[in-house]
Amino acid sequence: MPRVAVPATLLLTAGGRREGEIYVMERVPQHAGPETPLDMLNRAEGFFPFRPKNDGAAILLVTKARTVTLTIPRTTASEDPARMSAARTGRLEVTLADGSHVSGWVTIELPEHHSRLLDYLNATGEPFFAVSTADEIHLVNRAHVLFARPED
Repeated sequence: MPRVAVPATLLLTAGGRREGEIYVMERVPQHAGPETPLDMLNRAEGFFPFRPKNDGAAILLVTKARTVTLTIPRTTASEDPARMSAARTGRLEVTLADGSHVSGWVTIELPEHHSRLLDYLNATGEPFFAVSTADEIHLVNRAHVLFARPED
C-alpha cells in the first residue's frame, strides 16, 4: 500500500524534540481519505517509521510505548465535516510525565450523557488521543499523562 509523508515533531521519553516526517497509508477501510496520524499511532503495531529532518535517508523505527507526543501541523489533518458537526469540543490542559504541558481542545464524540472530559479520556483503550490548537495537533500518549485539567 502506498504511503504519504506527513511532517511531524516527535517527543520521546528520553527527551528532546525531533523534527522529521512519519508515513501514513493513502487509504484505509474505516473511513474515506488517507489514514490519519492518530489512526497510525493507534494501530496495534508497536513501532512506526520516522525520518529525522537532517539525517538524510536514515529512517528510525520508533516504539509507540516511548512516544510521549507526536505533533503535526493542523493543515495536514483532514477532518470529516459530518462527524465534526455532530461532535462537541472541550478545552483541556494535559501535564505530561516530564512536567511539560499541552493545552488545546479535544473533539468529543460520545453520547450527550457521557460527554464530560473525564468520559472522553476514559472512553477508549486506544493509547493516543488528540489535543488541537489553531496551528497544530498534538497526539498524546495516555501512558505519559500525569493529569489533565478541564479548561472550560
